[in-house]
Amino acid sequence: MEAADLKKYLERAAGTAGLQEIRIRAGQPVFLIIDGAEWVLGEQGLLSGSGAKTAPRAEKRILKELLEIFARHSLYAYEDEIRQGFLTIEGGHRVGLCGKAVLEGDKVRTIKEISSLNIRIAHEKKGCADAVFPYLFENGGLVNTLLVSPPGAGKTTMLRDMIRQVSDGSRYGPGRSVAVVDERSELAACFLGQPQCDLGMRTDVLDGCPKAVGMMMAIRSMAPYAVAVDEIGTKEDLEALRQASNCGCRILATVHGSSVFDLTNKPVISEMVREKVFARYVVLGKNPHPGTVIGIYDENRRELINDEVSWDCADGRVLNRGRFPRGRAPAGAV
Repeated sequence: MEAADLKKYLERAAGTAGLQEIRIRAGQPVFLIIDGAEWVLGEQGLLSGSGAKTAPRAEKRILKELLEIFARHSLYAYEDEIRQGFLTIEGGHRVGLCGKAVLEGDKVRTIKEISSLNIRIAHEKKGCADAVFPYLFENGGLVNTLLVSPPGAGKTTMLRDMIRQVSDGSRYGPGRSVAVVDERSELAACFLGQPQCDLGMRTDVLDGCPKAVGMMMAIRSMAPYAVAVDEIGTKEDLEALRQASNCGCRILATVHGSSVFDLTNKPVISEMVREKVFARYVVLGKNPHPGTVIGIYDENRRELINDEVSWDCADGRVLNRGRFPRGRAPAGAV
């Protein structure tokens, strides 16, 4: 299998409905994850996972050639990203890589002898936040919201749509300016400085900047209505979120976790819970598929809904079967 042939196949495969990842390892078959199921690239097309033993192997040189193609034959231009273990390509897709780390002191200077590539397909699912949106507003304004989910359960996709709807406006409020601090280039998926994902027409993106530093920069320079960040967890993040909240900025953020009560096992996040930094917690799961809303909770972690709801439910009405401990549905609920 030649690099050019594999690239052509990958370009065709990128349009496959449900495609999530393409994993290429030196000396191993090429695996594709489609709707959570594993497939293997065979000579004539896709095989089930059981066909891996007879599937063609990817030679190591192919990985090097593919990386050159993805980097437009200018690897030096992607040095900053490569040392972090990934690069973002046109379309917003992310290519994770493994190989031999070259250190400079205690920091990674670059990665060479590439042995694995993981192409994560960028997904936009416009409207996936429709069902939870009525629960994120009080007194006509957005409240600080934390999305909680295990890896691969759709929190970044959900956050993108929340950002877009706040930025463009919805039935719950006019469009507002949003500052996105995209430390790992996942939310906006910027390519050559241009966001590849639609985050709305009033959104400003600070790409590749550490979250804590970036939040303060964005607040001072852009005066946003809301600040959005992915995967918080450090003490610096906590202090920046405190300052953002004190400045009157609304916060949209995500964190890894399996439930709202799991947050107490995370030292920094548990502090945020005690301080009631967030007024809403939206918990996502993978069953029956990524993006299923397991629950929505208030600042005291009291449940606002108890029905599991799929993100495919885009009109919000399905959620309203749930119970409301405060005795009423949130303002704006259908």
